[in-house]
Amino acid sequence: MPEKSQKVPLCRPVTDKTSFCKVESIIGIDERGQRVLPKELREKADIRAGDKFAVVSWDKDGQIGCLYLIKTDYLAERLKDFLGPMMEEMAG
Repeated sequence: MPEKSQKVPLCRPVTDKTSFCKVESIIGIDERGQRVLPKELREKADIRAGDKFAVVSWDKDGQIGCLYLIKTDYLAERLKDFLGPMMEEMAG
């Protein structure tokens, strides 16, 4: 098992040297399908009660191999960055 701080590419190769995937924590799921994220991870990621997340899956050969949690505010900003220029071009 990798050490907590070890960089581990999980879902795709990372070519940018400033960003990487790593195992932050190992958690279990209860009977209701719920789990609390560890406090230190919530603090590090600035996760607060009421925050909303998009759950994105990475699928290979019909099997989900990875789930991403993306803050919806962050996702909305990235979509605006991506789609904004196209929308302006279509309007103009």
